[in-house]
Amino acid sequence: MNAFHGDSSACLVRDGKLIAAAEEERFRRLKHWAGFPSEAIAYCLREAGTTLADVDVIAMNQDSRAHLWRKLAYVAKSRPNPGFILERLRNRGKRKGVEEHLADTLPGPAFRGQVVPVEHHIAHLSSAFHVSPFDEATIVSVDGFGDFSSAVWGVGRGATMQVEGRVYFPHSLGIFYQALTQYLGFPHYGDEYKVMGLAPYGQPTRVDALRRIVRLKPDGGFELDLDYFRHHREGVAYQWEDGMPAVGDLFTGKLEELLGPRRDKAGELTQEHRDIARSVQALYEEAFFHLLDTVQPRHGTTNIALAGGCAANSVANGKVRRRTPYTHVYVQSAAGDAGGAIGAAFAHWHSLGNPRGFVMDHAYWGPGASDAEVDALLKTRAAEIEAAGCTVTRHADEGELCARTAHAIAEGKVIGWFQGRMEWGPRALGNRSILGDPRRADMKDILNLKIKRRESFRPFAPSVLDRGVADWFEEDDDVPFMMQVFQIREDKRPRIPAVTHVDGSGRLQTVHAATNPRYYRLIEAFAAETGVPMVLNTSFNENEPVVCKPEEALDCFLRTKMDVLVLGDVLIERAGTA
Repeated sequence: MNAFHGDSSACLVRDGKLIAAAEEERFRRLKHWAGFPSEAIAYCLREAGTTLADVDVIAMNQDSRAHLWRKLAYVAKSRPNPGFILERLRNRGKRKGVEEHLADTLPGPAFRGQVVPVEHHIAHLSSAFHVSPFDEATIVSVDGFGDFSSAVWGVGRGATMQVEGRVYFPHSLGIFYQALTQYLGFPHYGDEYKVMGLAPYGQPTRVDALRRIVRLKPDGGFELDLDYFRHHREGVAYQWEDGMPAVGDLFTGKLEELLGPRRDKAGELTQEHRDIARSVQALYEEAFFHLLDTVQPRHGTTNIALAGGCAANSVANGKVRRRTPYTHVYVQSAAGDAGGAIGAAFAHWHSLGNPRGFVMDHAYWGPGASDAEVDALLKTRAAEIEAAGCTVTRHADEGELCARTAHAIAEGKVIGWFQGRMEWGPRALGNRSILGDPRRADMKDILNLKIKRRESFRPFAPSVLDRGVADWFEEDDDVPFMMQVFQIREDKRPRIPAVTHVDGSGRLQTVHAATNPRYYRLIEAFAAETGVPMVLNTSFNENEPVVCKPEEALDCFLRTKMDVLVLGDVLIERAGTA
């Protein structure tokens, strides 16, 4: 599990195979929910048909004993504010143990197994390498901090991983990116993707200034000029318990002396802000590729597995093939801290000498809904659905269901698509998705008006048939988890303006018939009608976590201006939609 931190989560592994995985936010309905993942644990046990009494090991992606001597040496040398240390100790002292939380939140047979701590970045590395298709690969984890490290790299071979280098606290690329995200007026935990989306609208005019903040080292690592940051000395406010995580300002006034006054979150986004966003992304990529270029010759492998919160930087990930000797890139669908649950489980499993026997080639590890549950919901809410002017039809024939839905997309309608088991990780990948026509230049505005109500600069993604990637994109790699951004072929961009970013790129998801046959069939039907082998895909939500249950999908459909909702085999359509 990932507990007592943002993106709290749990998974269940049986005999080296993943059975279930989910983030706590989906059940609690608070983005990035932090705390103990009791609801996710309960789901995993239900999915596996087991109880806590049958669980042998709970692996935690945190080991407070890791690098203890380095921590003590840092305190002795740096002498941070005593209040900073006392607050950390006080918070840890108030925290219940795992066994107490289980007893309080999960009635029934008691847990009798062992709680095993796994160092944070070892869990990250395992979450990428041990579930990848690679027998050998460079392994890299980069994030804010975990167990006194912010970056770790090495090589994975078979079931073993060898760490070759680290960046320790207080230096961190994740902290650099998060601090600049706050400076640009995006204060919420997890807002870094907004800076990444804003960056293509700017020019890298401030890179030289930012190089004063981040310095590259010969071993592939990096260090911060700590005068610009607060996290290492002062008591930055953190909220990690039972709610939405929050982090206080990470930067000092010296950053504003360098770049100018910070942007208020309600303030205008100027070209200067766009240029700073582009410069932040450019400097991140400079450090990221410096690390990759330094490490790659040591192993000679052309495979790389990436993890950590910074591995969610899909723009940088998408450039790996063209900027480095690596030809195959694997980033699992929950690269950040939530994914540490899987990493902790597999790291412990393989530490026992067990061989590898599992590849995560899809992300559908969350709860599903049966036909009976959907029917019961429609019966209970029938009057409400009728009052909204909706018609309800059931399609036992999957081909007919997909053809009707594809035709509605081609007509410019906005579709809520709820199928199968929920995705693991932050991306909607065709089971909890809102779909639209990528050919419509106005589709981004339509979606923002009808449902999403988000910043206009943020792009929407294409879900592409695997066989169509090479024809439409300049790169041809498997990207099942929407974790890489590729350049769309220049001659194709005018045909799919709704999913083409301002710089000609798109954050694609490759869709395979073997892993999501219904979604594949839907896109095939759209391609047969339009000649375009992709649909616009965005997450099924409205300023909330992605929907988990069918009732949440119906609620979102009814309170927004979505045109069609497809719940399993049932199609719900508003009358007179255009």
